[in-house]
Amino acid sequence: MTILDAVIQGIVQGLTEFLPVSSSGHLAITQHILGVNGEGNLFFNVMLHIGTLVAVIAFYHKLIWSLIKEFFRMIGDIFTGKFKWREMNYERNLIVMLIIGLLPLFLMFIPIPGTDLKVKDLADVFAASPVLIVTAISLCVTSALLLIGIICNKRNSRVGFKHMRGSSEGAKGRESYTVLDALCVGLMQVAAALLPGISRSGSTLAVGEMRGINKQKALDYTFVLGTPAIIAAAAMEGLDVVKNPSVAASVELLPTVIGMVVSAVVGYLAIWIFKWFLKTDKMMIFVVYTAVVGVALIVVSVIEMSTGANLFTGAPLGNQLFPGL
Repeated sequence: MTILDAVIQGIVQGLTEFLPVSSSGHLAITQHILGVNGEGNLFFNVMLHIGTLVAVIAFYHKLIWSLIKEFFRMIGDIFTGKFKWREMNYERNLIVMLIIGLLPLFLMFIPIPGTDLKVKDLADVFAASPVLIVTAISLCVTSALLLIGIICNKRNSRVGFKHMRGSSEGAKGRESYTVLDALCVGLMQVAAALLPGISRSGSTLAVGEMRGINKQKALDYTFVLGTPAIIAAAAMEGLDVVKNPSVAASVELLPTVIGMVVSAVVGYLAIWIFKWFLKTDKMMIFVVYTAVVGVALIVVSVIEMSTGANLFTGAPLGNQLFPGL
């Protein structure tokens, strides 16, 4: 991998991790076009996610710090019998719902009958595919989810406006999550983790809006919710590198570091851009974009499967569309 390849992928990761267009999908597209592959590429992808994790922490450092302090206060209240579910403040509600929202991730460790794989391994299988048909279809699903989210957000605003005189929630939806809200968002995060092309930020935002949550609060929740998931993914990938000498030998240090730095800087800017698009109700641009890219990729995938070669590099696709299944 060249330095230029690392910079390009860092920019793609930083932009697409937070904009609702799927970072994993766009990394798959970029790597497909560049012809970048190999075992070390999975590790490089995780390191790019670490770069965007730095961006989240930098952007939300005040909220994250307040959540950390409230967490320890909550633990103290639990042990002294002062904790009351119905009297949780915003920070405490967010902490509890973040924990609940992470529970569906344990579904990824369920074994798949008839194989040696677990559910989480499907992400590697789809990422290693020589064709982008799964990514293409998933991008179209992202487009549909974003459109539904826009419709639900308008409905929430109309309902809120009718009741704003007698409600503290105003005209923009609820600000507090329920257990069902958190579980729905958590399940969508699992789907986004498995399928390249399903935008984690876009799909979980859409689910929050479907559940009647304020769009800005839903966006904050989905960004903070992704932090533990990214840390866990990086830890597991790091263990694979330590345990597998062949993977460790394929890791290129300088491009990896440069890619991380680029993804962190671009990611910080992307968060700001996304919040502006959401605030000004300009989300339809992402609906159109993901739909157009998804349809175009379906066409490319059909051509590649019929010719048996990568349309951009000319490399043969091989005999298996989904190696490992």
